[in-house]
Order: sequence, then structure tokens, then C-alpha cells
Amino acid sequence: MPINILSKGSLFPEQLATDMFNLVRGKSSLAKLSGAAPIPFNGERVFTFNFDKEADLVAENGAKSNGGGTVAAIQMIPVKVEYGLRVSDEFRYGSDEIRLQYLTSFAEGFANKVARGIDIMAFHGVNPRSKQKASVITNKNFDDLISNTIVFDSSHPDKNIVDAIALVEGAEHDVSGLAIAPAMKNALAKLTKGSSSNEPMFPELGWGATVGAINGLPTDANSTVSFNSGADRAIVGNFASFFKWGFAKQIPIEVIEYGNPDNSALGDLKGHNQVYLRGEAYVGWGIIDPSAFAIVKTSVSA
Repeated sequence: MPINILSKGSLFPEQLATDMFNLVRGKSSLAKLSGAAPIPFNGERVFTFNFDKEADLVAENGAKSNGGGTVAAIQMIPVKVEYGLRVSDEFRYGSDEIRLQYLTSFAEGFANKVARGIDIMAFHGVNPRSKQKASVITNKNFDDLISNTIVFDSSHPDKNIVDAIALVEGAEHDVSGLAIAPAMKNALAKLTKGSSSNEPMFPELGWGATVGAINGLPTDANSTVSFNSGADRAIVGNFASFFKWGFAKQIPIEVIEYGNPDNSALGDLKGHNQVYLRGEAYVGWGIIDPSAFAIVKTSVSA
């Protein structure tokens, strides 16, 4: 993978870009539970059809009636996320092998941050770095859109999940996945099969094990669910059909050799034998039908 022409405005090598988003799919709860597909740079409109009535049985020579329905469009607008850091100017002057090592490590770290960023933005409408609400994604996130809520009870977390699933199914949606915060995972892990038994109800959750499924339901545990000491403890719903996300195929990387691009106290890059690597990615998502989801929270606003 020759990278000797890498300079300002270059793109990540195709293989590294592919590896990056394989990592994103492995680290983001939303990516795991819903799947991913590239989206156009200028966004994509996802159309939904809501049918108001049941199918009509028509007798021979019988008259057909109008079923009725509405068509809605969700606009998936890509937002840009970036991450940068200083590295030794060995990156600039070293062999291709040295530069590839730097670039691979940077790509892995960047993928992890993009994965967390997708969850934090789409779950909470928050800028991951500032931890503040971002107007550009207001009413485009779970916390703003989902009205199906259950109050978290740490002594009965399994009942919380059952009740949340009932809300989704009551809206005539299937449940395809569950995302849980560490507090919910720990509460579920402490449950036993009876008051006189020490046998855990969910042994797959013990000792920090990676969660793949609980009771057959695809599940992912991630601190992004309760990011910044938030109220969310679990989000359940039809991620497979009613949450869509994707990324633009091209991922720019800048190699900045001069100045102070991160406004750091370290000052000028050239004066400290450093270069600055900055990666950017365009990601977008859409919550197609909020009624297909429910949230377990520590508190629910009236």
C-alpha cells in the first residue's frame, strides 16, 4: 500500500477506509444493530408508507375500497465529524513502512471515535467533544423523538425491558435489537433465578463479558447509551427496519506540516518536529418511525 504521495487533501487508502468502517460497525451500538450502507454526499430521502387499514378481501365481482395511507420522507443529511492529533515528523520523513504504521494506528483510533460519535449524536443530539446539545441534530435523535418511555428500576431491570418491548409491540412494530448502558447491564447481571438461588438469570452478562444477545434478542452494551451521565439506560426497538445510517465513501485525511492547527499550547508544528494528522468523515442517519422504539430512563418528563 504505497503512501509516499500522501499530502494535504489526500484520501485514506481504500483498504484502510474499508477497515475503518468495519471497526465502526464493531464499536457502534447503532451500527451493530441496524447495519450500514453508504449514502450520497448531499443526503438521502428515505420514504415510508403508513397504511391506515387492513388488507381487503374482495369477493368475485365485488367492489374495491380505498385503504388510505400517508407517505412520509425522512431526510438523512450527512454531518461532518473530525479528529486530529500531533505526531512526530518521522511520519513525513520515514519510510513507507513507518508512515503506514502511523496511518494504520491513526485510522483505528479515528474509527473508534467515529463509532462513539455516531451513537452519541444519534442517541442524544449532543456534540461528542463539547458534550453540549447541537442544533444541527435537534429533533434528529432518540432522546428528542422517542415518546415511549419506561422509568428505570434497578431492582427489576428485566421487567423494564419487558415493559419497553410491550410499548413497541403495542405500536404494532417488531423488536430487532436492544442497546443497554453499563448500569442496565450490571443490574441485569445481578438478577438470580429465585430468592433462594445464587444462579444468575443472565449468566452471559457476568464478569464483564461482551454481550451479543439476551434471551435471543440481539443486544449491545455501550457507555454511549448513558453518555455524559445521561438518563438513558436501555433503548429497544426495530433498529433493522426503522433506523438507517450510513457514511460517505470518501474519507479525507490532511497532513498539516506548519502552524498551530489545534490551537495548542505546544505551538508551531515545525518548531517541535511534528506534523498534524486530521481525519474527517461524513455520516448521516434517520429515525424512520419513532414509535418503533422505547427508552428505559432514570426519569421521565411529564
